Amino acid sequence: MAVTDEQKQRNRRLTAWQRSTKRLARASADRTMGERLAALAADAGTVHDLTGWTDVYGDGVVAELERRTADLLGMEAAAFFPTGTMAQQVALRCWAGRTGSQVVALHPLSHPEVHERGALASVSGLRTVHPTSEPRPPTAGEVRDFPEPFGTLMLELPLRDAGFVLPSWEELEAVVAAARDRDAVVHLDGARLWECGPHLGRGLPEIAALADSVYVSFYKSLDGLSGAVLAGPESLVDEARTWRHRYGGQVFQQYPAALSALLGLERELPRLPSYVAHAKVVAGALAEGFTESAVPWARVHPEPPHTHQFQVWLPYGTDVLDEASVRQSEETGVTLFRRWLAGPPGISFTEVTVAADGLDWTERDVRAAVAGFVSRLV
Repeated sequence: MAVTDEQKQRNRRLTAWQRSTKRLARASADRTMGERLAALAADAGTVHDLTGWTDVYGDGVVAELERRTADLLGMEAAAFFPTGTMAQQVALRCWAGRTGSQVVALHPLSHPEVHERGALASVSGLRTVHPTSEPRPPTAGEVRDFPEPFGTLMLELPLRDAGFVLPSWEELEAVVAAARDRDAVVHLDGARLWECGPHLGRGLPEIAALADSVYVSFYKSLDGLSGAVLAGPESLVDEARTWRHRYGGQVFQQYPAALSALLGLERELPRLPSYVAHAKVVAGALAEGFTESAVPWARVHPEPPHTHQFQVWLPYGTDVLDEASVRQSEETGVTLFRRWLAGPPGISFTEVTVAADGLDWTERDVRAAVAGFVSRLV
């Protein structure tokens, strides 16, 4: 089979990222299959007894992961799903049956609306409404005064496609109270809930306690291979397990994903506050670097970041920015930016993640990397 130009470019990017000696974060895609398998085999024994039998349809290590996640979130029970898309569809479908309403209120930039090909409507028969279209979480007034009835309010924390933005704790409490005043249940899309504590000023159990159910991912922030958990009341989780089977999510064996998730909880979760703190340093230095550069303008959003991830916007096309980014990686071993996405005509943005590899970046390092990146723009 012939290799397409897009595949060649992808391989070029992956090779450049893998060979980089300095980067803000190392994504799982930066490693080969052999590297990931070797690392999992070397480390998994620190979080689970590998002399035991493999899981079968959700027992063993998968059940252990469910118990641990439920405890971390302060929830009664949890069920492991192969994908977050499936976990949330099941959660919202279960709540629709319990509330008697097929209507889900959520943000138009939320994951089900942007990244799931209309699955809530086409697969689960749900209808969505939007309390706001502003690029931020909805306010209590918008939820309270929305003119249509809804049975479930889904809140994505943080709202990724708006720039990984979060409300304040007081705003979040008010939004939840507004939903309760309307007799609606609250579900948290917490794919990245793990890193929300520093901004909200609360621990995971207190955040999760605001909601009736919550979904969390294991690969977005914890470097797991895949998988997600839906947590909530035991009766809801029991029903969710039935729908998981019906949706095709009752997988025979999932121990590699479960082991990598346990490693993420053990290793990455305690580090996330340090990533969030350093992301503020990196974002400020990026803004300073672009101000000192020859680019017409640049925007770091939000500034300061709410989590360890944020956006950078520049007035160039994606092809130009992608080429400058990969050339910097290839020529200097420094990866500052990865893929760029198209915004309005002539404007692009990228998502920046600060993780373990980025903790040793000083403000001077960031400004120097910005200068090197800008010098490669044509």
